[in-house]
Amino acid sequence: MDWPAIVGRNVRRLRQERGLTQEQLAFEAKLDLTYVGGIERGRRNPSLLVLARLADALDVAPWELIKAP
Repeated sequence: MDWPAIVGRNVRRLRQERGLTQEQLAFEAKLDLTYVGGIERGRRNPSLLVLARLADALDVAPWELIKAP
């Protein structure tokens, strides 16, 4: 499985469902905007701490970010 791509798709989907821009998500998660973009494109492999920050910013459980389709 391509885990970075799965995480990226989930982050993008959840962000769009909440009506957030990448910039807003990056601010809420205390991450760099380009890093969030790289995660959504599946080019970055986020650490557990980054997954937790994203999950908090998206108001979901961390496992929802790694849930395979």
